[in-house]
Amino acid sequence: MAVERPRAAVPEPARPLRLLIVTDAWAPQVNGVVRTLEILGRDLAAMGHEVRYATPEGRFTVGLPTYPEIRLALLPRKSLERMIAEFRPTAIHIATEGPLGWSARAICVKQKIPFTTSFHTRFPEYVRARFPLIPERMVYRWLRRFHGPATAMMVATPTLQREMRAHGFTNVRIWSRGVDVDVFHPIADAALPFPKPIWLYVGRVAVEKNIEAFLALDLSGTKVVIGDGPARAQLERKYPAAQFLGPRVGHDLVRHYAASDVFVFPSRTDTFGLVMLEALACGVPVAAFPVPGPLDVIGDAPVGVLDEDLGVACRRALAIPRDACRAFALTRSWRACTEQFLSNLPSV
Repeated sequence: MAVERPRAAVPEPARPLRLLIVTDAWAPQVNGVVRTLEILGRDLAAMGHEVRYATPEGRFTVGLPTYPEIRLALLPRKSLERMIAEFRPTAIHIATEGPLGWSARAICVKQKIPFTTSFHTRFPEYVRARFPLIPERMVYRWLRRFHGPATAMMVATPTLQREMRAHGFTNVRIWSRGVDVDVFHPIADAALPFPKPIWLYVGRVAVEKNIEAFLALDLSGTKVVIGDGPARAQLERKYPAAQFLGPRVGHDLVRHYAASDVFVFPSRTDTFGLVMLEALACGVPVAAFPVPGPLDVIGDAPVGVLDEDLGVACRRALAIPRDACRAFALTRSWRACTEQFLSNLPSV
């Protein structure tokens, strides 16, 4: 959920780049992919690089089947070709496997332009959740075809790197995630008008996020859901005691984090889980399943509880000191992540 962030002056880079980022995920979508790419662009610009985005914005789009909030650009190749010819990027990064991503890949392959990609969404699990008859091996074959020509396919964690290599991907590099601790921070007087403890979820409200595993728990206090998505209406009807507050951004989002007692991350399929770092930066401990994503972000650090019994994880997380969560988040900077991204580019 995008927020403005202050910038300090930084030295000019030795070799400024012209970087084109191609992404099918963009505002008004509110998710970790969009936040990551927005912050990447701001960091690169602050370092003296020129960044442009090729997004669905301003193009003719259609809604993604089963998820109409996500808009897909139709037939974007010609306009992308013009954009590349005019901008003359020294580096191209393709962030998503949608129509824009496939068009950019085709242009780069045809014109022999080196490019990198990133893997943000577990498409095999996403597809299985919506279309159970489609075999996962077919989806992985499709993904290998997409990412294969890239000089590097970037993933957020070592666990995901090992997993993708096991599925036959050979060009996998790490591009980790960070948190802006100047934006996400504790607020001493933050409060919500609900019975405590406050159990918070932030993210897309969709089937692949496994939110029902959280909402079905027998917990005292109040369950709060921030975000929107195709499963929201059905879950609101089924769990009327939970508070569905819709999307929140900026300082309003930070106050909701800071007013909560435990951040609950029920997903079993996320590649990282940027929201966990945002919560920790606000001094809020995490409860999650012991699966990739939480294992990579939290691990055995004393700032969260990972347990196959999510209710146990929630109740134990209440005892974690909030200052320990903040201290942990302070070790995760976005600038280091941006430098890692740059090191993966073929022209750097």
